[in-house]
Amino acid sequence: MNKIKKNDNVLVMTGKDKGKQGQVRRVLPKEGRALVAGVNIVKKHQRPRTAQQTGGIVEMEAPIQLANLMVVCPNCNTAARLGIHVQADGKKRRFCKKCKEDIE
Repeated sequence: MNKIKKNDNVLVMTGKDKGKQGQVRRVLPKEGRALVAGVNIVKKHQRPRTAQQTGGIVEMEAPIQLANLMVVCPNCNTAARLGIHVQADGKKRRFCKKCKEDIE
């Protein structure tokens, strides 16, 4: 089960952007990847699509593996593992395993 969701603040644990923090813009669960703002910037050669649009080299964010990300707990301000509590009414809540506080 994927515990990282859109708008979570995450910390990159491995790779060329190790140590960078960013906000999750989009999660791609079938691919096991996420788009994080300001992380994993790649250059793409783009052809002009119309007469008004110019082509060239464009920098864009590429998806990064979910296994390389950790959620930053808003309560204790550290990267932490997440657990899931199932409440009495059947709803699931994510919680930080360090400070035991609910996230969201």
